[in-house]
Amino acid sequence: MSFKKPINHHPKLETNKLGLTRRDYEGAVSTLCAGCGHDSISAAIIESCFKLNIEAYKVAKLSGIGCSSKAPAYFLEQSHGFNSVHGRMPSVATGANCANRDLMYLGVSGDGDSASIGLGQFVHAIRRQVDMVYFVENNGTYGLTKGQFSATNDLESKNKYGEDNLFKPIDLATMAIQLGATYVARSFSGDRDQLIPLIMGAMQHKGFALLDIISPCVTFNNHDSSTKSYDYIRDHNEAVGKTDFVPLGEEISTSYKEGSSTEISLHDGSKLALEKTDANFDPRDAGKALNFIREKEKEGKVLTGLLYINDLAKDLNETLNVTQTPLSQLQQDVLCPGSEILDEINQSLS
Repeated sequence: MSFKKPINHHPKLETNKLGLTRRDYEGAVSTLCAGCGHDSISAAIIESCFKLNIEAYKVAKLSGIGCSSKAPAYFLEQSHGFNSVHGRMPSVATGANCANRDLMYLGVSGDGDSASIGLGQFVHAIRRQVDMVYFVENNGTYGLTKGQFSATNDLESKNKYGEDNLFKPIDLATMAIQLGATYVARSFSGDRDQLIPLIMGAMQHKGFALLDIISPCVTFNNHDSSTKSYDYIRDHNEAVGKTDFVPLGEEISTSYKEGSSTEISLHDGSKLALEKTDANFDPRDAGKALNFIREKEKEGKVLTGLLYINDLAKDLNETLNVTQTPLSQLQQDVLCPGSEILDEINQSLS
């Protein structure tokens, strides 16, 4: 069950270039547990869409099953939405993307939805370079079924009942880099300043963009012996660097004094400006990114920030040479050109 928010708001709220306020990007009242990291992610998505002047009717939200998959109800109320079955969101997103390439696709999933039952779907969405932003709201637990370990939980972690996790975790970020995702970032739901620029960059990226966001479960996985708790992530988080998103037409005003800095152009001309804390780290080098993640993992650190980007790769529609006109908008005379054209096609195949 969800509850609509009241439509009344202060008449002097800040507006963006579309004349919309942040309230216009909200959704229903959240029914998640108070303090859930997923709500912080929804708030960051709202802020990102507000700053990017995104029109909600040009966005499609898709999800599977789980606490995370409830989240699309809590932002962009005026957008398109589809709640699929457990683990099957990527195939729905793939079909929708091929049918209408003009929409922005936001897929919201969880560590159970993507790393277990939906792992095969996750893999092939990356392999096919579906043009979408794929959020994994990663809390290392199955919250809806009372706190069992998920496949992303760390080997040394315990659940709230004191039981040890016996299996090594699946790292979705490193998997995505290995499979060819062209934008891979990891963040923490409690780090708004880092998360929002990463979301904005992902929304302007062409191709498959993964955001693996550590989002502590306050009910089942926020105790002292959990490696997905708020305190643990704050104490063990090491950022690759500081990320700024610079929209098209705006100058970069940030002054970088420590480490080296670089700019990455996105397909619409906007830029990601990065200050690198390690001058040897290059987010365009997949091999170095993987090694750096593993090095920090050995040190007991959770590496966050923009981990990898390839701004030159083709997306699915380019690979398939899909018409620029969305398939959903093609008229009958184009879809069914007549028997003479069909005969010519058949003759060419003989």
